[in-house]
Amino acid sequence: MPGLTIGDTIPNLELDSTQGRIRIHDFVGDGYAIIFSHPADFTPVCTTEMAAMAGYAQEFEKRGVKLLGISCDDVASHKEWIKDIEAFMPGAKLTYPIMADPDRRAIKELNMVDPDEKDARGVSLPSRTLHIVGPDKAVKLSFLYPACTGRNMDEVLRAVDSLLTAATHKGKVATPANWKPGDRAVIGPSVSDEEARKLFPDGFETADLPSKKGYLRFTKV
Repeated sequence: MPGLTIGDTIPNLELDSTQGRIRIHDFVGDGYAIIFSHPADFTPVCTTEMAAMAGYAQEFEKRGVKLLGISCDDVASHKEWIKDIEAFMPGAKLTYPIMADPDRRAIKELNMVDPDEKDARGVSLPSRTLHIVGPDKAVKLSFLYPACTGRNMDEVLRAVDSLLTAATHKGKVATPANWKPGDRAVIGPSVSDEEARKLFPDGFETADLPSKKGYLRFTKV
């Protein structure tokens, strides 16, 4: 994905939102935040995604993760759209702000432009992009989906849990394929067996592989 990517500092943009003026770095603060874009208000897939994110908001809040949406319509349009979103998922309240980017400048700086989807004027629309931003204001993970594919919030939550697990253990562990909270993590290759015994007093298990290199080590975290 060209432009803004993992490891880059998120631009410190200041935009109007459904909850007032927001400067991105101030919004992120000392924690994590998810910044996610949508092609347009009052569109079918976007409405289901915004409702799903609202339904997961408490789970993200438990983890200290803030949510921040952005769409290319104005604040007045966003506020009207929220009524539809909440009606679509009864009981869910959209508590996170949605930033307005009617001139499409912010989505370019945030690398959220869909090269294929355009509005009636031929202007590019936002893609379904999602950046997870850390306390250092750097992008830790990004998802990029086409307009035809809605995002899976279970996977977003799982990715957040993975990032937080790695951060808690200061990069000494990573999460393997299909990992879920409660599963074992793998010990990073930079950690020697001696260091691993000190870091993980409950021990670790080394997979017996043909190479006998001992690099695939699992531990509880």
